[in-house]
Amino acid sequence: MLEWTRLTVTPHLQAAVAGLDAASRRIAEYQFEHGSYLRSALTVLAAEAVGGTADPRIVTAIELAHVHCELHDDVVHETRRGQATAWSHYGLESTVETADELLEIAFHLLAGNGRAVRMLNTALLAVVDGVIEDAETETPGPPDLAACVRRATSAGALMACACAMGTLSGGGSRAQVEHLRAFGGHVGLVYQHVEDLVGIWGEPRYADLHRRRRSLPVVAAMTSGTREGRDLKTLYLADEPMDAQRAADLVDAAGGRTWSLHEIDGLLVRALQRLRAAEPGAKAADELFALARHAARHDH
Repeated sequence: MLEWTRLTVTPHLQAAVAGLDAASRRIAEYQFEHGSYLRSALTVLAAEAVGGTADPRIVTAIELAHVHCELHDDVVHETRRGQATAWSHYGLESTVETADELLEIAFHLLAGNGRAVRMLNTALLAVVDGVIEDAETETPGPPDLAACVRRATSAGALMACACAMGTLSGGGSRAQVEHLRAFGGHVGLVYQHVEDLVGIWGEPRYADLHRRRRSLPVVAAMTSGTREGRDLKTLYLADEPMDAQRAADLVDAAGGRTWSLHEIDGLLVRALQRLRAAEPGAKAADELFALARHAARHDH
C-alpha cells in the first residue's frame, strides 16, 4: 500500500511544487523521494473505509504538511531512515525556507474547504505544542511521564488529522470522522514509541542518549522507582560526556524498553477498537490495520 501510495501521490506533489524555484524544488523532491507516505496512505484508506474516494488535493496537502514538519524536525539530525537529511545536503536556510513554502502550498490546496483547513491547522498547532513541550523536557528537572506521553501524542497529531480528513473527504459521518481520527491518533503514538526506541537501539546507535533526549522509554525508566532509574537520572544530569552504552543498559534494566513495547501492544488494541467502531468496509479496514502494524515494526 505504501509503495502504491508513493507512486500515486508523487505526481500530485511534483505538480504542487512546480511553481517553486529550482533550488526549492530540488529540496522538496529529495524529501519526496525518501518519504514514507504513511500519512497519505492513511488518508486514502480512511476515505475508502467509509465508501468514498479521497480528494487528491487533501491527500497532497497532508503529505506536504508532513514534509514541512519533517524538514523542520530534521535540522537536529544528520540522517533519517538511513539517508542524509535535506539540510545536510542543501543547507539549513534553504531547507527551512522550502519547508515553509510547502506548508503555504498545502493550505492553498485546501482553499474553499473550511473544515479541512481547520483540521489541518489544529493538527499543526498540536505538533508545535509537542515540539515546545519536547524542548521543555530537555531542561533539568523532575522527569514527568504524563507530560512526555502528552508531547508524543501531539507529535502524532498529523496521523490523526490524515485519517479524519480522509474520512471527511470520503463522505463519512461525524461519528466515523471521530472514530478514525482516534484510530490515527493511536497509530501516531505507536509510531512515536517506535521512533524513540530506534533513537536508542537503532542506527546510529544511542543517538537520543548522546543528545540526552528524554524520550518515552527514557522517562519511563527514570520514573520507574528503581535503582537503575535513579542512576539514569544521575547520568543525564552529569557534566561529563554521556556514557551512552551504560545509559541504554539502565533504560533497559529499569524497564523503559519493556514499557514502550507494552504500550505499543495496548495502543494497537485500542486502535483496532476505534477502527471497528467506525464500521468500515472490510478491505480498507484490513489495509488500515496493516498500516498500524507497519507503524509498530521495530528491529531493536
